[in-house]
Amino acid sequence: MWHNLLSVEIPVLEKVLRTIATYALLLMIIRVIGKRNIASMNTMDFVVTLLLSNIVQNAVIGPDNSWLGGAIGAITLVVTNAVVDRLAYRSELVRRWVEGSPVDVIVDGQPQGPALRRLGLRDEELDRAVRLQQGDGIDEVALGRLEPGGQLVINLKPSDQSASAGDVADLTARLDRIEHLLRERV
Repeated sequence: MWHNLLSVEIPVLEKVLRTIATYALLLMIIRVIGKRNIASMNTMDFVVTLLLSNIVQNAVIGPDNSWLGGAIGAITLVVTNAVVDRLAYRSELVRRWVEGSPVDVIVDGQPQGPALRRLGLRDEELDRAVRLQQGDGIDEVALGRLEPGGQLVINLKPSDQSASAGDVADLTARLDRIEHLLRERV
């Protein structure tokens, strides 16, 4: 029993290389799929993710079903991810390669058709993002950008932004001053 748990059936270096190669492959696949899919996974995307993890399992562990072999693969995966994360933190080039760069999808109230088609974003998704971020329509957007992490960030035109509590307080103070001046004249 203990022998099956602790005996590694393939060389440790092969297991490490398999894990790193599989990590790199999945990273490239997810980059090709695009940012949009990461940010707004639907049921089909979730199923694909679950199946993908099962499919690449053998690529990582090979014919080795031992506990130790799985532990080596898991540790290699976590260490590889940490190294890539640190490299991306320190290098703009690595960060852009791993995460991508932001994409403008709305400029001055106009949806950017080529970018939307490339990302697979629909007008309904843009409308929903604008409404979630306090806008009434795409025409109110100064700039809409899909960030590398998949977040759609909307900047409304100044004339269409909601008033903040500070704006209301400033306006109230100005109105109070006007009322005070009017009372003094009467």
